[in-house]
Amino acid sequence: MAGRVMRVAEIATTKEKAGILPVSPATIWRWVRDGKFPKPFKIGAGVTVWHAAEVEAFVAGCAALTHLKVAE
Repeated sequence: MAGRVMRVAEIATTKEKAGILPVSPATIWRWVRDGKFPKPFKIGAGVTVWHAAEVEAFVAGCAALTHLKVAE
C-alpha cells in the first residue's frame, strides 16, 4: 500500500495543535493497543506512522456510526 502517511501529531489533538481527531495521543495509542484503531508502522528509528487512507477510513466509519445512531 503506497501513499501518504500520518504521524500521531497530525491525528491527535494537543494543547498546542488540533489534530483530525479530538482525542489525545494517549487515547490513540490505547485504541491501537485495544484493536480499535489501525496499527501503525515504523519508517525509521523513532518514527512511527499510519497509512493516511486507513486513518481516513476509521474517521469515515466513526461518522457512519454516528449517523446510524442519530437515525434510530
